[in-house]
Amino acid sequence: MTGATGYIGGRLVPRLLAAGFTVRVLVRNPDKLRDVPWAGDVEIVTGDLGDPASLATASADVDVFYYLVHSMGGKKKDFEQVEKESAENVASAAAAAGVKRIVYLGGLHPLTGDLSPHLRSRVEVGRILLESGVPTAALQAGVVIGSGSTSFEMIRHLTDVLPYMPAPKWVRNFIQPIAVRDVLYYLLKSADLPEDVNRTFDIGGPDRLRYGQMMNGYALEAGLKQRPIAALPVLTPWLASQWVNLVTPIPRSLAIPIIASLQFDCVTHEHDIRSYIPDPEGGLTPYRRAVRLALEKEKAGEIETSWQDAFVEGAASDPLPSDPDWAGHTVFTDIKQRTTKAPPAAVWRVVEGIGGQNGWYSFPLAWAARGLMDKVVGGVGLRRGRRSATRLNTGDALDFWRVEAIDRGSFLRLRAEMKVPGRAWLEMRVGATGDGGSVYDQRAVFFPRGLGGRLYWFAILPFHGAIFNGMANRITATALAAGAEA
Repeated sequence: MTGATGYIGGRLVPRLLAAGFTVRVLVRNPDKLRDVPWAGDVEIVTGDLGDPASLATASADVDVFYYLVHSMGGKKKDFEQVEKESAENVASAAAAAGVKRIVYLGGLHPLTGDLSPHLRSRVEVGRILLESGVPTAALQAGVVIGSGSTSFEMIRHLTDVLPYMPAPKWVRNFIQPIAVRDVLYYLLKSADLPEDVNRTFDIGGPDRLRYGQMMNGYALEAGLKQRPIAALPVLTPWLASQWVNLVTPIPRSLAIPIIASLQFDCVTHEHDIRSYIPDPEGGLTPYRRAVRLALEKEKAGEIETSWQDAFVEGAASDPLPSDPDWAGHTVFTDIKQRTTKAPPAAVWRVVEGIGGQNGWYSFPLAWAARGLMDKVVGGVGLRRGRRSATRLNTGDALDFWRVEAIDRGSFLRLRAEMKVPGRAWLEMRVGATGDGGSVYDQRAVFFPRGLGGRLYWFAILPFHGAIFNGMANRITATALAAGAEA
């Protein structure tokens, strides 16, 4: 499987294991799987779709190859070419290894007319795999609705934030959403398709809805009043993506391809898959029930995977250099240390629960302003929150940070994903003192890029006293109060 660290792949792997399959995953960074419950049950191959050698290793002795990777954002202007080359590499490796079946997840699209680059690329990848000589099932899915999915998050935040919605004319286009559970069902069953099946299959839920109806369907399930929606032709796809960037957690670079793909009706043109795979027990999931299930999962904190886990924009991919390697580099640090009578376990609970609804324990107005600034320039902002209220795993998104390393109980390193002229990290470490108390160490690290990076650091330096001092003080005070209550 490729895409095991993504939204769909991260949910499909445990279902494949439960069905009795032996699973091998191809990942660029194995550390992202360190805290995944099923990591010890799969074979992990380090590699990349652009590396034929690693694909050959990953494909050896494989019966079914799941292709669940697609670029939705990032800075690569040539992403269509990269996608094409990746698909060609997979097709060659799978054919050479004697793979018996490729399963690819693409998207519904119109049969005629100009497609957006995002949809056009998905169609091209499917074509390449279908012509690989390896029997391929190219599933073309409608917008996926589930806890943590991009489409659900966009609908949810647009509806929650806006009591009245001036909207682009595409809110009147027809969409055929599909519940994530049904997508996973089709993917799992596709492994057992007859050997002669080599074709596309449209998959969608039972409801064909206008996008505006989907928003109001969400409103009803969330206990909100239905929103008046006015379709305005003046809102171009570019303007609409800026609006989505500002009022939802979806960053601009991801909103642009999503909005572009909504310019068309995206509905199924056939349901031939029923001839090979029967509908799930109880039938396909209606849209409003899919929304209800997603809301219940989010309320219970049981989100298996999220779009945030896979989408990383504009962040340094390299881990924080070790301190001895700083020689010869310009680096700025802000170091704080506090001792407290709170036991280490109490301090760690506060550290691991940081961000999201709990905030950052200092100067909330400054954090909010920084998040807004990031959204204005197209960054991820603070709205992403966190997937679980109490637990962090390596690779988790956390507001405008990402968990780069965690040694549960003692150490947390966050890498900045906000727009900054350089690379930034925030480290928090908890240790024990001899009297049962704790020592809390906090370190902010910034590698500036050019003159702009240096000016940025000195511009925010006056705020560090309020932000980082307050943060260290409040974290230890909160832990002490919690320890006293316990």
